[in-house]
Amino acid sequence: MESYKKLLLANKAFVQDKLDVRPDFFERMADTQKPEFLWIGCSDSRVPAEEVTGTEPGELFVHRNIANQVIHTDFNMLSVLQYAVDVLKVKHIIVCGHYGCGGVTNALSHKNLGLINKWLRNIKDVYRIHQRELEGIADSNQRWRRMVELNVEEQLWKLAETSFVQQAWKREQRPTLHGWVYDLHTGYLNDLFMLTWQTEVNDIYKFDFEA
Repeated sequence: MESYKKLLLANKAFVQDKLDVRPDFFERMADTQKPEFLWIGCSDSRVPAEEVTGTEPGELFVHRNIANQVIHTDFNMLSVLQYAVDVLKVKHIIVCGHYGCGGVTNALSHKNLGLINKWLRNIKDVYRIHQRELEGIADSNQRWRRMVELNVEEQLWKLAETSFVQQAWKREQRPTLHGWVYDLHTGYLNDLFMLTWQTEVNDIYKFDFEA
């Protein structure tokens, strides 16, 4: 059997499993979605958002890219973020990285990877900002793991620097921003870092909003 056909068969099994539990499973969510969470994760196939969090369809609004980046010129990510914050009114935004991230690994190298160089440049900036701490870690594996964590933390600050998040914080005291890291070797999520509506953003990044 060709591999893609296995996906279609698995889909049939998925549908049947859901209908066996609740016959109106799909009908009740077909017209609307009200997720509490926006998940910004890595595109890595080993970190499926719904699987690692045990969530059902309709519970997570998901955006994924290489190395879970929040880039202020990425209109794809910004569109997802604005829709999640302004329309879906999510209560939580999770940026989830993972130990063993290939994007982070390549960003720490000098490889010329073509177009992706432009994307990985943003991760290299994280290294430059935290260079003293990282170069003070003798063990290369621990340095790599710490780089993954720092990358997640920086993406949370980038979220806090957007007008969408700041406006929602000012008006509705939401969303809470969470930085998590998934461990491929254990399957566990590391709850690493959190920012709330009370967080003080560097003054240069603050926006003024009309009353």
